[in-house]
Amino acid sequence: MANLEDAAHFLRGADKILILSHRSPDGDTLGCASALSRALIALGKSVMFRCADPVPPKFTYLFEGIEYGEFEPEHIVTVDVADKTLLGSLEPYGDKTDFAIDHHASCRPFAKETWVEGTAGAACELIARLIPALGAEITPKIADCLYTGISTDTGCFRYPNASANTYRIAADLLEHGANAAEINRLMFDTKSRAAVALLKRLYGNMEFHCDGKCAVFCLTSDVIAETGASEDDLDGVSAMVRQVEGVLLGFTLREREGGVWKVSMRATNPADASVVCAKFGGGGHKGAAGCSLTGGLEDVKARVVAACGEAIKALENK
Repeated sequence: MANLEDAAHFLRGADKILILSHRSPDGDTLGCASALSRALIALGKSVMFRCADPVPPKFTYLFEGIEYGEFEPEHIVTVDVADKTLLGSLEPYGDKTDFAIDHHASCRPFAKETWVEGTAGAACELIARLIPALGAEITPKIADCLYTGISTDTGCFRYPNASANTYRIAADLLEHGANAAEINRLMFDTKSRAAVALLKRLYGNMEFHCDGKCAVFCLTSDVIAETGASEDDLDGVSAMVRQVEGVLLGFTLREREGGVWKVSMRATNPADASVVCAKFGGGGHKGAAGCSLTGGLEDVKARVVAACGEAIKALENK
């Protein structure tokens, strides 16, 4: 397994670099990609960026002013990608990836070299250490990118994955000019009317199972269409399902094409979301994990609820 020094050595000697983010990109994968892009370009490297899905509008500021090149890449780097299948339509690049930088303990290595630190609250924590090791400066714009990734992946520092080191790195980013107050406002305190309409529907139809210790949101295509919710409006919904008192495991089922349901699970200590999702071929962190299942809504929901029930019962029997 590679480390910080290996990553810095590789990137210092590389050029014509393609950076890949995971599909359905969030603030962490995009914060990593934009921050690393800015640093490498400042060092005179030619850089490209690709993602299978469009960058959500709320995150476009991360890439403002970046001048990407067009070339045949000589080196490929992934950021915050725990499994090559998470590259979506770009999965063929997985077997060609030279270096993967990730923070998921459940990471399934696919690159020639992989640097994983499962205790990091966000992959942006690794990039925040990597950029100085490359000999590049953390500018205010880079600090904004990194702070965005850290704040979104830790739920504005409310989740258990926010360690003392996470706070130290965030403080350093503020000293380098990160506009934390504005980023927090945009990420956590701003909702469109469509998002409010969606939340009204979800909370109105919220389900409880396992004596109230498991909660479920169902995001069907019809609900999304009727409320006019965009991808931006869906961001953060998964975290809300565990906010009800007494809930240990909460998950959101989101309908995809072809009868596929994306499961986004959140857990309250001592429950472990990654253990439950692993039963369905998924993974993630103790507090947040995901997987995908195929079938009808009621069947898929029953299967995931049953797995949550088993996990909760196991906790009660300890």
